[in-house]
Parts: sequence; C-alpha cells; structure tokens
Amino acid sequence: MAAQREWYEKDYYKVLGVPETATPKEITKAYRALARANHPDTHPGDAAAEERFKEVSSAYDVLGDEEKRTEYDEVRKLGPVGGFGPGGPNGAGGPGGFSFNVGSEGLGDLLGQMFGRGRRGGGASSSGGPQRGADVEARLTLDFVDAARGLTTTLYLTTDVQCGTCHGSGAKPGTSPKVCSRCGGRGVIDDNQGFFSLSSPCTVCGGRGVVIEQACPTCYGTGVEKKQREVQARIPAGVADGQRIRLKGRGAAGRNGGPPGDLFVECHVTPHSLFARDGDNLTVRVPVTFAEAALGGVIDVPTLDGSPVQLRLKAGTASGSRHRVRGKGIAKPKSTGDLIVTVDVQVPNHLNDAQRSALEAFAAATTGSPRDRLYTAGSSTTSGSEA
Repeated sequence: MAAQREWYEKDYYKVLGVPETATPKEITKAYRALARANHPDTHPGDAAAEERFKEVSSAYDVLGDEEKRTEYDEVRKLGPVGGFGPGGPNGAGGPGGFSFNVGSEGLGDLLGQMFGRGRRGGGASSSGGPQRGADVEARLTLDFVDAARGLTTTLYLTTDVQCGTCHGSGAKPGTSPKVCSRCGGRGVIDDNQGFFSLSSPCTVCGGRGVVIEQACPTCYGTGVEKKQREVQARIPAGVADGQRIRLKGRGAAGRNGGPPGDLFVECHVTPHSLFARDGDNLTVRVPVTFAEAALGGVIDVPTLDGSPVQLRLKAGTASGSRHRVRGKGIAKPKSTGDLIVTVDVQVPNHLNDAQRSALEAFAAATTGSPRDRLYTAGSSTTSGSEA
C-alpha cells in the first residue's frame, strides 16, 4: 500500500469530525451519519452536498481501513518531508531549497528510489492500481441452541460494492477508461538524475494509469458505490460468545479491479435457561430428592437436543457433586464435549404426615451426629495448645 498525495494535505479526522484517538466504531458511526446527511439522493442537484459526500467517503476509505489508517497516521507525522510542505509539491521544502518528492511511493520507498530501486515494472502504482476492498465488521446475536448447533443465516450490510452502472470501470456507460498517454499506464513518471532515480505520480492520470474522460454518474469514477446487500453466512457449531468469525472475500468491493476485503462477524450468544458452557462441555444443575441421594437410583437428565438421558446415582450421593455424561456436549466436526451434571439435593419445605413419620423414624434409628468430628477435632486442637 502506498500513500496518496492528498494524505499530506487533508485532515481526514477533521473531515469526519472525530479525534485521532477515535475507535473504529466511532469512525464508522461518524461516517454513516455524514453520508446520510449529504447523500446525493437526498440532495438532488446540490453540488456542495455531492462534493461533501465524496470528501466524507474518501476520508472513510482511509480511516475505515486499519492498514490504510496506520500508514496515513505515519505519513501525517512526517510533515513537509514528503515534498508537500512550503513551496508546494514541486517547491523548495528545506533551507537549501531542495525537497524530495516522495509522491505515491511513500517515505518507506525513498531510499529505494534514490538508489534506483523504485517501482519500474508494468502496471499502475499502488495508489492507482488494484486496491483491496476494506474489511467489514458485523455483529450477530445468536440463540444459545443455534450457537451450539451451528446455522446458516443472512446478514444485512451496507458496504462498497461494484458499481452497477459502470460495472467497476468508473467510466460513464458507453465509454471506457483510456490508457494514460503521459505515463503509458504505469501511473508514475521517472526522473533519472544520474546517481538518483526519483519517481512521482503522473500528473495527468493522478497515478491511476488510466484516464476517465467521462466519469460514471453513479460512482463518480471510483468504480464502487455504497449499497445494502445480503450475505449468507455459515456459523459453525460451537461458536462462543464474543468469538469473531472471518468470512474471506465477503467484505467491501475492491477498487480498480482489486480483490474484495473480508467480513468479520462478532457473535454474541444469549444465555440459556438451563444450560451453560465450559469450553465444549455443557453444564446443567439437576435437583434430586433426599431419598434419591441417600438410596441411589436412576434419574432423568435433560439434554440440549431435548431427549433426556438416564444417570445412575450411587447411594450416598452428596449435594453439589458433579457427574459426567459423555458425548452430550457441544458437537463439532472433529470432537464432541460432555454434559456435566451437578446434583442439588432438595430439602422439602412442607411434609405430610406420612413423610414426617418416616423421617422421625429415620432420625430415631440414626446414632451419633455428623457434627461429632467437629468437637473431636476442636478438643484435640485445644489440648495441643495447652501442652
């Protein structure tokens, strides 16, 4: 990626009305508000609104792309060193009246240009050649069961798409872009000065390598337009809350024949009334009676697919104990988790006469107390202290 000439001159943060520390979400929010307010469809014939819309779109094209934004911030810190300081692009930029014109190659290629290693091959420079489309972020709220099983759903997005009027060429229907006669389609002009070999963007085509004599009325020569679109997304089984899924090539359309960006889907899973997750394992709490815990037996346990399974409890099962039912957790293509059952022994709040009689008989038949060991332990501790 190379810096555009206008990066040295325009403050895109000011265009969008956001600080330089703005988060990607804040930048997107500001862009959408300004784009709606200045869209040509809502201001037909208003040249000022149309120009403002193009300016806002250009700003978001840079700040809305993480890689471009990083390079833009670095370029802005360089100030006039890129040849766009006092004296203009071709004027004197330093005390000695000399300034390197970095142009579309960026400061990172300056030394390479000085020693003849600048770009010289065929094709347009990166400023006007094929540009990868921006990555797009989307948020999806999933039901717990759908997240566990996986599903195919439709996402509704507003992104850059190939212009439907010019089919991405940027030229008015019935016309086509023409190879720039000045640079021969390379997008750059070389200035060989003996030991130095400097390159600068072609002033005729602006670095694109082609000239659009009549711009498309829909996309204004960019080859892309903002549009709502539907994207079919396959969410894999077992997606976790907060997980980001990458859908390659489903982002914004590229420019000048470049590839599309990627779509990143951030998943948010709603809680379930019975089940929770521990990695690929499902967890559930199941109440049992005092008699079931004391005598043991077989109980029914719910599963996520709705078909209960049977779990055998040993006699004397303690409240809070955990039991594993294998293969009833999150099912993935290569592995399946388990169902972890926590037993909660329920103490009845109300007893009928038969239950009370039975428990009184049980109490009468019980010898000793489970608290005896507490007093025994306390006594031995005290004796040890006195000794």
